[in-house]
Amino acid sequence: MNQSVAIRTARSVCPHDCPSVCALDVDIIDERTIGRVRGAKDDPYTAGVICEKVARYAERVHHVERLMHPMRRTGPKGSGQFTRITWDEALDEIAARFSQIEAEHGAEAIWPYYYAGTMGHVHRDGIDRLRAAKGYSRQYDTICTGTSWPGYIAGTGMLGGINPEQMAESDCVVIWGTNAVHTQVNVMTHAMRAKKERKAKVVVIDIYETATMAQADMGLVLRPGTDGALAVAVMHVLLRDNLADRAYMAKYTDFGPDFEAHLADKTPEWAAAITGLTVAEITDFAHLVGTTPRSYFRLGYGFTRQRNGATAMHAALCIPAMTGAWQHRGGGAFHSNSGTFRLDKSAITGDSMQKGDPRWLDMSEIGAILTGDAKALKHGGPVKAIIVQNTNPASVAPDQTLTHKGFSRDDLFLVVHEQFMTETAEFADIVLPATMFLEHNDYYTRGGHTRVLYGPALIQRPGETRSNHEVINALALRLGLDDDSFRTVDKDVVAETFRRSNYPALDEVEKTGFVDRERPDADARFADGFAWPDKRFRFAPNWQAVADKKGYLWVCDPADMPRFADHWAITEATNAEHPFRLATSPARGFLNSSFNETPGSQKREGVPSVFIHPEDAAGLGIVEGDFVTVGNRRGLVDLTARIRTGLPTGVLIAEGLHKNKSHRGGKGINTLTNSTPAPPFGGASFHDASVWIKRSDQP
Repeated sequence: MNQSVAIRTARSVCPHDCPSVCALDVDIIDERTIGRVRGAKDDPYTAGVICEKVARYAERVHHVERLMHPMRRTGPKGSGQFTRITWDEALDEIAARFSQIEAEHGAEAIWPYYYAGTMGHVHRDGIDRLRAAKGYSRQYDTICTGTSWPGYIAGTGMLGGINPEQMAESDCVVIWGTNAVHTQVNVMTHAMRAKKERKAKVVVIDIYETATMAQADMGLVLRPGTDGALAVAVMHVLLRDNLADRAYMAKYTDFGPDFEAHLADKTPEWAAAITGLTVAEITDFAHLVGTTPRSYFRLGYGFTRQRNGATAMHAALCIPAMTGAWQHRGGGAFHSNSGTFRLDKSAITGDSMQKGDPRWLDMSEIGAILTGDAKALKHGGPVKAIIVQNTNPASVAPDQTLTHKGFSRDDLFLVVHEQFMTETAEFADIVLPATMFLEHNDYYTRGGHTRVLYGPALIQRPGETRSNHEVINALALRLGLDDDSFRTVDKDVVAETFRRSNYPALDEVEKTGFVDRERPDADARFADGFAWPDKRFRFAPNWQAVADKKGYLWVCDPADMPRFADHWAITEATNAEHPFRLATSPARGFLNSSFNETPGSQKREGVPSVFIHPEDAAGLGIVEGDFVTVGNRRGLVDLTARIRTGLPTGVLIAEGLHKNKSHRGGKGINTLTNSTPAPPFGGASFHDASVWIKRSDQP
């Protein structure tokens, strides 16, 4: 990391896939070099605190292995053997191949594929302009939010909640299903303020003792996929012990005798057998939130990455509706504000240019799609070409064996626009070098807070790197598209998006770096009713209404969904052959597969490992540091055993997405995860896999 004296400090925004979207102060050493990166102290949510991996961002910007020029593959797919070519050669070849494939197989044979490697809207979502104008296959975005967002909307009617800064005003902060110390450290800033200044109780609910739980007053470690059982048992206790706010429910919810009868047998004893918690733990938690009006529920993504994740999110969200916590500052619930920014992104996504009605392909099923599964292909023709930006599916997509098989097809033309030679890039026919966030202009929305932030280009781009926006424009023009949007520069697209959205002008936003979109406090806590037509919170969700609001696609029979908030026992079952539940939880030093190339993060995370309970390890003859193999019907992964208390027996935890090649055998942890879409509307169940484990030297 460069420790030279900065010539200036400039404001920027962390671009990575984290709800905090931190405001940054970046030391600029010269026109090409950055130094220290710090959290902006004058941003009320960032509050001067950022995660350690972003603090070391100079390691990433100036990494010797950054891609610097276009390349064409010369060896077998996956070999990483390439030769340097010019940009004109690369773009001409891509355009020629895309045109040939479209002529022979139709436009739907081409599938632009992207995700959240940058959260900047221009450089993340601009690929959709090309998709729309050409009529290429569309992408159904499920991999992260497909289970969590519907579960939240099912209760409140919209994706929004109480300003997270109000955690500092709470008397009880419930951090449910997120290891905030690893994944959104600013949650801890505000929760710890409440603990220090108000003597608030902090409750952490997770499937193992995390770094977040180490700072809690009450830690509840339950079995994976059982959060719904805990939630409905808590509601049983609230009703049984007269801790529910019946007046609030009568005015603001659909609570009625049928739901109360439904909860009658959801006792702590019933839930204890399912969750592994004790009756006392369940009861004590219910009494804490039932007697603490200012209870703030910070609901994460992690506990929704099960096949029953949508119903688990909804069930947990029901608790503050039953206690009436929404009535009080420092009370209520929050998952994401992504439904509140009211942005007109048509200048980015090219909605007006949409050609035809192409099929929607589920991004979580990329392996099935590329290997010809008829259902995943919507009974259409094969995908013959992909252009990938902002994601690394050969590492991050579920069912890695199937994904790699698809990428290995000789008849698949793969283009990858990337910052490093990722596992996906190694399969590519053409690799293009990409800029990083400090080298282009964009704006960012804060799902975990209330502001829209602007991040300008601060340093010159290295080598021959080009931004996503530039590549999409250049490719579109070569493909014969003549819309003026393909001749724009990124800053102008930001300005036009703000204009169409009735935001302040960009030159005004540049002075402060943000637009605050905080809703009035009464709106955020639904003081005048929730966002359904009758203004009532739903204990009995109308999943079809959720689908209609967001354009979700059903992946199950609607009649199969539970009628009320409940525990839905549909997770991947253990059995004699696969007796363990595996969760692929986030590491502190990595963010998905980002940062697994930087020295500081590699040092922190060490070798790919798996946590196993001492009793389980003893029964299998496994000791600390043993090489072990974890497997199921989807494949095998080699890891190093770490013996840990603080997780249930029968549960394995593998933190972080190490590079595939960091594992013996070259197979990453997503070899074991399931790509079958989770109900009701799809989504990847990364923490929902049944496996076996044994020492690697055993037959």
